[in-house]
Amino acid sequence: MPTAIFGSLEAGAIYALMALGVYLSFRILDFPDLTVDGSFVTGAAVSAVLIVGGTDPFIATLAAIFSGFAAGCMTGLLHTKGKINPLLSGILMMIALYSINLRIMGKSNVPLLAEETVMTKLTAFWQSLGLDEMLQTLLSATGFVPKTWGILILMLILAFIVKAIIDLFLKTDIGLAIRATGNNETMIRSFSADTDLLKIMGLGLSNALVAFSGALVAQYNGFSDVGMGIGMIVIGLASVIIGEAIFGAKTIVRATLAVIGGAILYRIIVTAALRVEFLEAGDMKLITALIVVCALIIPKILEKQRERQRKKRRAVQKAYEGGEQLAVIKTNS
Repeated sequence: MPTAIFGSLEAGAIYALMALGVYLSFRILDFPDLTVDGSFVTGAAVSAVLIVGGTDPFIATLAAIFSGFAAGCMTGLLHTKGKINPLLSGILMMIALYSINLRIMGKSNVPLLAEETVMTKLTAFWQSLGLDEMLQTLLSATGFVPKTWGILILMLILAFIVKAIIDLFLKTDIGLAIRATGNNETMIRSFSADTDLLKIMGLGLSNALVAFSGALVAQYNGFSDVGMGIGMIVIGLASVIIGEAIFGAKTIVRATLAVIGGAILYRIIVTAALRVEFLEAGDMKLITALIVVCALIIPKILEKQRERQRKKRRAVQKAYEGGEQLAVIKTNS
């Protein structure tokens, strides 16, 4: 079990980048972008093909980010210039990307186990620091000693660097304009802002993060598969909803932190659920759906209970104040 949880922490840190991308489109732009299921695979496909072709893994990953940005911009163009419904424009792009991803890979699966990837390079860098030996000595008494802490720690650092960049970007003039577009498009348009360009840019950045995550996941798992993006939008939403429900989202800094925490918690919950005897790996999508349902319903139930308690306290306070006034009147009389 500790090994499975450790693996879920590593995966959660990588998927946190995808969840941050979903947060940008759904929460900041208020755009139901289903392109995610396709752009996630696009990032994986581009990076895998370039790595197999001999390209440096870091350059291949950078190319994957640009491919995701292009996919997001196309969705934005379909919506803003083609005047297509936001949901439909995302679905159309997602469907188109399935064929594009097959074209990029040339087949349904591209293995990377024999290739040098970002993960192998980062692992080698981490081991050169000699920190694993120190951590293994400290944790030897617990009986759980992972092979390396490099992927987990470095991916967490990367996730928080990306989070910090997003926090800073959303406080710039362009970032504030994108936030305003998602909050009240009519108002920001009255200030002569180009809302079409802002939407295209926002969707491009969102899918760039999704493709970045897809590229890293492919290199972490050791393969890129055309079906690896199915249901990815639900996973991203689950991460956002769980994070906001537990950590809150009153500020941008807190919200992005909640998204990272939600992505990691989601992976831990799924891992724990799959340890139940009657559940199988094929039930993962069902587990995801149930997690989202619970994350949506439970906060509302808790809020209703808190509201009832507040009403009871107000009623008791009014009764107490009324009793005091009545006592004063009787005393004076």
